[in-house]
Order: sequence, then C-alpha cells, then structure tokens
Amino acid sequence: MSSTVSTSRGIHPQAMVGSFESGISGPFSSIEPEFNDNDGTELLCVSWNQDYGCFAAGTSHGFRIYNCDPFKETFRRNLKSGGFGIVEMLFRSNILALVGGKANSQYPPNKVIIWDDHQSRCIGEFSFRSEVRAVKLRRDRIVVVLEHKIYVYNFMDLKLLHQIETLANPRGLCCLSHNLNTSVLACSGLRRGQVRVEHFGLNMTKLINAHDSQIACLNLTMDGLLLATASTKGTLIRIFNTMDGTRLQEVRRGVDKADIYSIALSPNVQWLAVSSDKGTVHLFSLRVRVVGEDSSTCSSAAQSPAVVHQNSSSSLDPFISPSTTSANPSSSLSFMKGMLPKIFSSEWSFAQFHIPEYTEFIASFGSQNTVVIVGMSGRYAIAFFSPIFSLAKKFML
Repeated sequence: MSSTVSTSRGIHPQAMVGSFESGISGPFSSIEPEFNDNDGTELLCVSWNQDYGCFAAGTSHGFRIYNCDPFKETFRRNLKSGGFGIVEMLFRSNILALVGGKANSQYPPNKVIIWDDHQSRCIGEFSFRSEVRAVKLRRDRIVVVLEHKIYVYNFMDLKLLHQIETLANPRGLCCLSHNLNTSVLACSGLRRGQVRVEHFGLNMTKLINAHDSQIACLNLTMDGLLLATASTKGTLIRIFNTMDGTRLQEVRRGVDKADIYSIALSPNVQWLAVSSDKGTVHLFSLRVRVVGEDSSTCSSAAQSPAVVHQNSSSSLDPFISPSTTSANPSSSLSFMKGMLPKIFSSEWSFAQFHIPEYTEFIASFGSQNTVVIVGMSGRYAIAFFSPIFSLAKKFML
C-alpha cells in the first residue's frame, strides 16, 4: 500500500464551529475579498462545502472560510510555515482536510492533514508517495485522489476501505453524494472518456462511456443518482442516470473548444450551471423527472429528488418531463432534425452570466434563483436569473 496513516484521537465530524446566517443581499452583489493582502498573500485554491453555503480559500499563508449569503469571512488561520493548495470543508463543521501548497515547509503536497479547528490541531494524517490531487469529504468517508489511484477511508477510524485505479487524473476529478441514505462516488475510469460510478451501499460498480475525449469535469446530485459530465472539448454537457448509465439529456455550451471549470446541479434538479474559460456561466433547464413530483410541483426543493429507474434503458420517456422541454431553447432549425448537423437541434442555455476577468472561477446555485460565483482573482459575485424567460439572456458581472 502506498499510503501511511496516523491519528491521535477519534474524529467527531459533527461538531460545529458556530452558527451561520442566511439571507439575500440585493438584486446583484459583487464583493472582492482581500486575498492579495499587503503582506503578499496569494490565493491558491477555492472550494465549496457540501451544501454550497460556504467556501474555503487556501492561501500562501494559511486558509480562510467564507459564508456565501450573506457574504462574510467567518474565520482565518495564518501559518508561518506556508499555505495550502487544497482546503476541503466538511459541511459547516470544525473539521477540514488540508494539503500543503507552495513553499509549505511543514506540510508537503503528498500529505493530507485532517484538521480540527475547534481544537486547533491535527487529528489525522495521510502520507503518500505522490502528490495529492484532491480530497473529498462526507460525514462517513475521506477520499484522497492521486493521479492514478483513489483511496477511500472510514472517517471515524481512518481505516482504508477501497482502492480505485484510474486513468491519469491530474485534475483530481472525483465527486461524492452527500445524502446520508446513499453512498456514491464518481471518478475517471480506466479508458478515455469513461466515468466509474461506485454505489458503495449497493456494492455495485457502473462504467459509463460519457465522452469520446477525456473527462474534464463531473458532478453528482446530492443523492448521487444523477451525474453531469463534460469533456476536454467543453462543447457538450451530458446528464446520466448513475444506476444503469442511461444518458438522460445533452446540452450544448457552445461550438468552440472550452476548458470547463465547474458543473453545478441545483438542489431541486431543475437547473444546471457550467462555468468555463470563455468567461461565462451558462444556465440550462434540466428535463429530468423527479420521483413523486409532477411538472407543477417540480420547483419544490424541500423533497429529496430521486430518478425514476426502469430495467430497460431503451425508452427515455420515464426520465424526461415533457412540460419542461420548451424551457430550454434549441435552434429554430430543430424541426429539420436529421437533415442538418446535430448542432442545429442542440439544447442551448437560457441565460448566461459574463465575468469581466478571464481567470478560473467556480459556480453554484444559491437561494431564490441565484448563482454564486467565486474566482481565483479573489472576486465573489451573486447573480439573479429568471426561469420565466426562455430566451438566452446575457448579464455582465
């Protein structure tokens, strides 16, 4: 085994660091945190927590935690030894996973630190022979992603549960479900364009041939039943049923190649947001039917969504909600489907948000039809969208 683990005490990931406020901060807000301080602090990474209500920022001198709505810094930790290139939160608890970043003399990039900020000390440590590409957390699991392998550990005792071989994965692509009643992991497979889905609770593995090109970005719904993927081409985003691998929907970001930075699925499984190096966040309408809800109540986010599942994948009718087909605009030449290239019948975004800086940024859904955007430039923004209008509207942030 190419990893070593040490721990000083048991881990209690449910402990809370304090209360967080919620609310709306106006029709649009754009706030620039002071990441580039006078002392030369550099922003190394940003990442959402599991419910997208907070985000963590790794800097060249430590890390900082921010609440999204209302926007505010909740706390920061500065280190003399250096910064962190990976900071992963566990919901809103005091537990974080940290990986050393540039010039960190104490924590090298091949070591994962499980940090208890309430006790202000390390309570667990993982060491590997190669650089850590990503760390993902849920309340019962710690997942460490290396370039060719993924390790899955039990959170309470840090025991190794699973090892997964992957294709070369320099981006550290991996995502987890976060509902307590499902345990799903999605990552790169062993072939180009392939996604491996592990249903740990069902002891089932599903291989999905998602794209012809290499996978560039992927994400799961909270229950792990839906998977959204994009390839290195960055033109198409596909949505799959993770139980049987059925492709449920395909939407088009554009026709020119793009580097996809993030894919977000709204909690009510109605919307999809995609950010890319073109300086835009594209919003799409999802046409996936939710169990127990008809089209008139599909907007309710109170219920936990689940995908209708059937043994045969030959018919997509049970997965597609016909009443929402028109919500996502397609080409006006779609009536000539079969006579023209596929692009003319593609589903396009109904709204676009344009970012002034062409730096890497990630997007997620906030409350009340909002999109929250955090960039490596240090900019934070909240933008509103209206699902009523099906025409592609463009907004400048």
